[in-house]
Parts: sequence; structure tokens; C-alpha cells
Amino acid sequence: MTNFENLSQYSKEELIKLIEIYSKNWLAMDGVWFQSVEQKLGMDEAMFHDAEAWRRFTVIEAKKIKEFLKLEEHPGLDGLAKALSLRFYANINKDKIEIDGNTLTYTSVDCRVQRARERKGMPFHPCKSVGIIEYSGFAKTIDDRITCECVSCYPDITDSSCCCKWKFTLNDR
Repeated sequence: MTNFENLSQYSKEELIKLIEIYSKNWLAMDGVWFQSVEQKLGMDEAMFHDAEAWRRFTVIEAKKIKEFLKLEEHPGLDGLAKALSLRFYANINKDKIEIDGNTLTYTSVDCRVQRARERKGMPFHPCKSVGIIEYSGFAKTIDDRITCECVSCYPDITDSSCCCKWKFTLNDR
């Protein structure tokens, strides 16, 4: 029996719980490798490797989600909203997506990464530079007409009501 056949024995509710467990495990793995580099080589080196990992991973993640959703080549902001809602951490972080005209605002209301670092007495993760790579790459892979800019993200917090906020713009060609 393959593992996928094994999954058929579980109810929908159990599978949803398993997805939550997988998501938390993935996020924990992302955090432990980062903290390992951070502790041994410092924040700058950890951020370099984080950026390189996200530069590659975000495209892989976006392509797989785009394929799963059967999105057309240029699905616009509606397609981006659907894809953002299926990212690995989307079901474990509290977020909000708003579309207004040719812009989509994605807000991470509560972030497990920053909360975990806070609980451990660690400084916040300076995620803005990596977030730009991550969110821009994800959006471009979903629809190459979409650009991304940071509205608020540590260490440049401009909106204290959330952990981070990103603005996506659908541009005419």
C-alpha cells in the first residue's frame, strides 16, 4: 500500500488536521535550519541563505498551486488571491486578502514565525528583504503582469495592526 492509498482511510476532517500538522512541521523545519545558520554564522549569513531558498521555493510552490487550481496563463488578481490562500502557511497564519480595482492587498494579521521568536526571547526575523523576493516571485509566477511592493514588514513596520502587508498591482502590458 502506498502512502497515498493509506490516506484514503482518513476522514475529511482528519485529513484537514493532517494538512495543518504538515504545515506546522514545514514551518518548523524552515525555522530550525534558519536558526542553525543564524546561531553558527550570524543573521546576515542566515538571511543570505533564506533569500536564496525562497528565490527558488516560491516559484516551485506557485507553479504547483497554479497547476492544482488549473489557472490560466494570466489569471489576474482573482487567481493570485486563490493561490495565496493555498500557500503552505496560509492555513496556520491569520491573513486577509482584499482586492480593489487593479490592486490586491495581502495582510498577515498574525505570523507564527514572529510569535515563535518572540516566545523564545529572540529578536524578530527581519523578513522584509526576503519577503520581497518571496511575494514578488510568487505573484510573477502566477501572473507575470503582477508586481509586488511591501507596505509594512519588519523591520520597516508602517502598520502596527498586522505583522506584514503587501500590495500587488496588476499592470497593463
